[in-house]
Amino acid sequence: MYHNPVLLHESVEGLNLRPNGTYVDVTFGGGGHSKHILSQLENGHLFGFDQDQDAASNVIEDERFTFIPQNFKYLKNFLLLHNQKEVDGILADLGVSSHQFDVATKGFSIRFDGDLDMRMDQNNPVKASDIINSYSPEDLAKLFTNYGELNNAYRIALSIVEARTAKPIQITTDLKEAIRKHLPFGKENKVLAQLFQALRIEVNQEMQALESLLLQSIAVLKPGGRLVVISYHSLEDRMVKNFMRSGKLSGEAEKDFFGNNLSPFTLISRKAIVPSEQETNENNRSRSARLRIAEKK
Repeated sequence: MYHNPVLLHESVEGLNLRPNGTYVDVTFGGGGHSKHILSQLENGHLFGFDQDQDAASNVIEDERFTFIPQNFKYLKNFLLLHNQKEVDGILADLGVSSHQFDVATKGFSIRFDGDLDMRMDQNNPVKASDIINSYSPEDLAKLFTNYGELNNAYRIALSIVEARTAKPIQITTDLKEAIRKHLPFGKENKVLAQLFQALRIEVNQEMQALESLLLQSIAVLKPGGRLVVISYHSLEDRMVKNFMRSGKLSGEAEKDFFGNNLSPFTLISRKAIVPSEQETNENNRSRSARLRIAEKK
């Protein structure tokens, strides 16, 4: 299976689908969420975005579906190219697909000895190995702290810089060897996962793309349109939560003369919706998922 969609029913229900509405799945992937959306549309239309060229093999043959092979940070521009100014709902599943984790050559997984690539878009000129071999110790430490939330980020960065002076770090095994002394017994995979997450986010500029998507959603959504986002780590979830509450990335909402919140959104889910115990048992990769839903006023 290319990907097992997470929180499938909860996220699609969160869109509050109208049979003749227009929707966007900005993370098409294996098409799981998109197929479920289309099953509930009549004369409506669905746009699917994905920057990973492999996702094109999953395109749904349906006149109600349009696939756009682009990063969702270009949402507004490409919708306009398709003569669509506003939509009734936007769905974003920000996780890495099972397919991306399971293909060794993509370099996303700590399980394989593969090239340190980590690009979701193969046209991206920057690989994870480029970052590992060129960033200063200070920049690596900042990256590992901000995006990997690693406590010993600077020591890890110094070990990487020391290792790359002997030979370039090109494959996952090289990177593991470079930081082996910083992997606590029993927690090796956890630290490596945090490190790989940080590199993946930097390679793909994921936080910047998410910022762009959120800001564009205000203009793209119709009044009453829904913004539905599934995130997988605290950095994403915090940004989504703050934005839905305030309409601003900082999370500080403007208020009127009487102190009323001027956010362009109404929260549909006050707290994050998490997968059921059954779902986490059936799909271990869903365990960190957090779903938030907001409606444009």
